[in-house]
Amino acid sequence: MSDTKEDTSPIEFQTNGKLSEKGITVTEQSNIDQLSSRGYGTLENKNLTLTYFEALYLQNKGMLTIKDNNNTVDFQTILNAYQKIDENAWVNYLVYRDLRSRGYVVREGFGIKTEFRVYERGTYGKNSATYMILCIQEGKPQNIDNIADILQQCQNQKKELVLSVMNRRGEIVYYTTSQLTFK
Repeated sequence: MSDTKEDTSPIEFQTNGKLSEKGITVTEQSNIDQLSSRGYGTLENKNLTLTYFEALYLQNKGMLTIKDNNNTVDFQTILNAYQKIDENAWVNYLVYRDLRSRGYVVREGFGIKTEFRVYERGTYGKNSATYMILCIQEGKPQNIDNIADILQQCQNQKKELVLSVMNRRGEIVYYTTSQLTFK
């Protein structure tokens, strides 16, 4: 698998990262500020740790060069490392890339088995995430009780659950969900 989409938009800035067990670590302070203000990474001990999907996205846009023992690491190597910890790595990356390309700030999901939390445009750092994204592949069975449980947890947190379904052609379709009640 490779990401063949060419991005012709201008590069906003460039930074370097190092491959680590937790993801990709950025140590350049000016770039840490640039990245974190745009909703990338997690600050830890004056370093910024990017998730694999964030690193793949930034690398694909030409904004991040990743090194491991002073050797440049390519997209496929990072994807392979990501796939070792998440069997849905490719789908998650494609959904992340799609949402980011639409102008949303996308962060890692938390606690309720969703892949991502998504902030309305212009609200990152001001408001909490509005949407929780659950990534699903067409043809891969899903437990409806599990989805109903995730929906209930999202509603308890006043978040909207969005199912991100990737079809067999690699296209992503988004479906909003709501609780079904009979009266």
